[in-house]
Amino acid sequence: MDLDIIRKETAGCGDKIFLNSAGGSLMPDIVVKTMMDYILLEQQYGAYGAADRKKGEISQFYTETAKLINAGEENIAFTVSSTDAYAKALSSILFKDGDVIITTNDDYISNQISFISLQKKLGVKIIRTKNLSNHELDLENLENLIKKYNPKLIAVTHIPTNSGLIQNVEGVGKLCRHYDILYFVDACQSVGQMVVDVEKIGCDFLTATGRKFMRGPRGTGFLYVSDRVLERGMVPLFLDMSGAEWTDFDDYKLLRTAKRFEHWETSISSMLGFAEAAKYATGVGLQSIQNYNKKLAERLRTGLHDNGLRVLDQGNHLGSIVTFCSADGSIENIYKILTDHKVYFSVSSKGNALIDFTLKNLDRAIRLSPHYFNTPEEIDEVIRILTP
Repeated sequence: MDLDIIRKETAGCGDKIFLNSAGGSLMPDIVVKTMMDYILLEQQYGAYGAADRKKGEISQFYTETAKLINAGEENIAFTVSSTDAYAKALSSILFKDGDVIITTNDDYISNQISFISLQKKLGVKIIRTKNLSNHELDLENLENLIKKYNPKLIAVTHIPTNSGLIQNVEGVGKLCRHYDILYFVDACQSVGQMVVDVEKIGCDFLTATGRKFMRGPRGTGFLYVSDRVLERGMVPLFLDMSGAEWTDFDDYKLLRTAKRFEHWETSISSMLGFAEAAKYATGVGLQSIQNYNKKLAERLRTGLHDNGLRVLDQGNHLGSIVTFCSADGSIENIYKILTDHKVYFSVSSKGNALIDFTLKNLDRAIRLSPHYFNTPEEIDEVIRILTP
């Protein structure tokens, strides 16, 4: 991993300390160039003509995305966001009154709202598994819940948006396979940040976005769909001509691959941009990225803690999302210092992590998310400016 080259190829990192990759990261130059070149092609030849000229490159989206997560190309669908992917996958599950979804206290806000919507509309029950005292998932409790409720779905967010916790998705996957339960993983904060392997996780669905640690464009994401879901003929509630062939007045033939979860109209420039971002990440190496990010995040947490700040991340395995506040729970002074020194960050609020922040007795926290284009010197500078 050559940090000098990576920074040279990241135009946005030279005039600021950018620590908001968990929100929307900085795109490599090649991603921006690829998208702009395609827009100019559409300007010259129109949307259809441009797409015809880039058929090979468009197919690379599936190749490069599959490499990211150790999947087959036929298991990948392009979506306009992780939430779009999540909704399409959920809609393929035929929930009925009394069905149970087991999730965690640390699931993503939009997913929790989707579950509550299913609860209100269809009578689906939401059960949340316990955490251990160290904040890790209690797999024994989860197995007991599986035996008691025979859930239709188990859903886990790999890394919550509001903390650095890395949840044990592989351990959950083993239980889901043993009891033959549909398993859904939200990986919007982990894909691009660390190694993600769907074979090891054992999930049926996995979603991710382009704009976060993937360093791709906003308005992109993908859905992974397992072979067993495809073989069962599961489909999103609303298909279009991208997912099926109209074969009779009142019938259609379903597409064999995960593309059945796509819609025909999409932004080709964004799709090509995501493919380049995926290619860039695998070129750098996901294991190298994971190892480097772990060191940056540990350096940051240690420095903040040693400065008397309250670091909020809990768990044995922590990722590249660092949340903290002042000892008294306030963030106003930290917010001003970071802003004045051109440090890019975000604020996590209680509304985005209602259960976690209620348990922590917090309304807001500062969120820093270093990535592999950041330097140790930048981390040290942030610690220095926050030193009382």
